[in-house]
Parts: sequence; structure tokens; C-alpha cells
Amino acid sequence: MARYANRCYRSDMPMSPNMTGVVLMIASMACFTLNDTLIKLTDGAVPLMQLLFLRGVLSSLLILMLARYLRALHFNIARRDWVLIGIRSVAEVGAAYFFITALLNLPLANVTAILQVLPLTVAVGAALFFGEPLGWRRMAAILLGFIGMLLIVRPGAEGFSIWSLYALIAVACVTVRDLVTRKLTPGVPSMTVTFVAAVTVMLFAGVASTATEWVPITPRLAVLIGGASVLIIGAYFFSVRVMRIGEITLIAPFRYTGLIWALVLGWVVFDDWPSALTLLGAGIVVATGLFTLYRERALSKR
Repeated sequence: MARYANRCYRSDMPMSPNMTGVVLMIASMACFTLNDTLIKLTDGAVPLMQLLFLRGVLSSLLILMLARYLRALHFNIARRDWVLIGIRSVAEVGAAYFFITALLNLPLANVTAILQVLPLTVAVGAALFFGEPLGWRRMAAILLGFIGMLLIVRPGAEGFSIWSLYALIAVACVTVRDLVTRKLTPGVPSMTVTFVAAVTVMLFAGVASTATEWVPITPRLAVLIGGASVLIIGAYFFSVRVMRIGEITLIAPFRYTGLIWALVLGWVVFDDWPSALTLLGAGIVVATGLFTLYRERALSKR
């Protein structure tokens, strides 16, 4: 028995695809939330397009260096995959613009809580565009999850603002991004997808930044933007890899670790804590999202 246990817990045994996917999902959420924290700390001192362009330049260069070191970057890709990568990159541009705009104007935890509706929107998108089955139980859970989202956004309430709508548009963009990622051929390098997305955001921001006056970058802002550039590389890369490894229905629930990161960082760094109604809505969204993923996993096994 002891010999069997030793074999099971050998440190040199490779992780299963599902466990690797779980680790990648947690790492992706950590990188995204830490990146969001650094961006929010700029507090609007840099125009948005200048900020995105500078972060994009640094991110693209770092990705290129890492890809060359790993020999993981090539562009010999089928035309179908290039079309998908193009659609994904446009969605990435929209997600970056709308999400960061909302982030600079709303508490970190509130924006992150709105993003937790993403597994529900992905399930609906997969049913609409890919013909994946969506039973009445999951449909009921999705509707309940959207009610929870309304508790967070509270349209018509005194606390509602246009920035909440920006966060919802960002959710739509990320939904498109994730659905398209699932349709990429397995042989397409994740580093190539990451690099193209970073360059696309950089070029868009660079062109758009010409419409506004640039501001000088202080050492503090340089550290924040540089740190965000490194973190967004990890976030991009892990988010691509995690959609292409293991069972997504098992891995996807760990997306909600991003909300934990946001609650802790929002409280420690910005002294923000969501209202009870926002926390209730976030709890409903998380619970229904987990149920939706559970049903999807059960049906796939059946």
C-alpha cells in the first residue's frame, strides 16, 4: 500500500490535462485581476488610448522575445484559422476598450462581479451559434443568473451608470473571444494567437491615441504600466491555453477565483467593499454559473 501511495504522489509525475487547466485558469484570473489593479491605480492620469498603446508596445515586445526563446511562434496557419484569429483580435480590442473604461470608473469588485456572468453568456452563445444543447434546467439557471447580474448593475437605480453598460459590452466581447478560441485548430500555437491579439490592440490604440494629447509618463506611471504589460502577457497566454486543454466544463468554474482576487485587492488597495445587494447578485451569478457548468458536464458524460 505504501509503495502504491508513493507511486501516486511522486512529484515528478506530470499533471493531468484537467489539473493543468485548473492551474492555468487560476493563474489567468490572478494575472487579469492584478493587471486590472495596476491599471486602476493610474487613476485616469494617462489617456486611455495612450495607456493601451504603451501597454501594447511593451506586451508585444515581451511576447515576441518569449516566443522566440520558446520557439513557439509561427504564422504558417490555415486561412480558416486566420479568419478566426482576426475575429478574436477584434473582440479583444472591444473588450480592452470597454472593460478598462468601466474599470477606471467603477470599483474593481463591481466590474469583476459583472464579468462573472461570462460562463452563462458562453453557454447561450454555444447553443445559438454551435447548436450545443441547452436544456430547461440550464436555461432556468441562466435566467436566474441574469437576474443576479441585474442586482449588480441595478438599471434604473440611483447607483446605475453608463459605466455598468460598458462592463456588459465588455462581457459580450469576451464571450465572442472565448467562443472563437474554442473553434481554433489544435495545431495553432497559443503564443501566435496571444501575439496577434496584443499587436491588434496596440495598433488600434496607437491610431486612436492621435486624437488626444499625450501626457508625460512619470516614474510611478512607468512602473504601473510596465507591470501591467507583464501581467497581461500571462493573462492572454493562460486564457488561450486554458480554452484548449482538459474538460472546459470542469475547468471553467475556477474562473470565479477572479472574484475572490478582486474582492481582496479592492478592499486592501482601494478600500472598496461592494454593497450587500451587489454581493447577493454576485453570489447568484456564481451559483447559477456553477450549476450550468455542472449540467453541461453531466450531459457530456451521458
